[in-house]
Amino acid sequence: MNQNGQPHSGAWVTFTYVSFAASAFLVALGVFFLPIDLWMKGYLSMGIVMLIQTCVTLTKTVRDNHESSRLVNRIEDAKAERLLMEVSKAA
Repeated sequence: MNQNGQPHSGAWVTFTYVSFAASAFLVALGVFFLPIDLWMKGYLSMGIVMLIQTCVTLTKTVRDNHESSRLVNRIEDAKAERLLMEVSKAA
C-alpha cells in the first residue's frame, strides 16, 4: 500500500519483483565472469547476499516504525476527540 492507503497496482508489484530479480541476476553474472579466484568470487557473493538481506531488514524496520507511529497518532486523536465530546456535553 502507498501513503494514501490504496493498494499498489499489479503492474507496479510485478515491475518491482522483475527489477529486483534482473539486478540480482546481473550482479551475480558479473561476479561469475570476473577474472579472479573462486574464493574471491565467494567473498563478493557473500557480501552481496548480506547487503540484500540488510536492505530487506532495513526496509521492513522503517515501514514498521512508520506504521506504528500512524497507529499511535490515530489512538491519540481518538482520545482527544472523546475528551472534547465529554467537555462539550458537560458545558
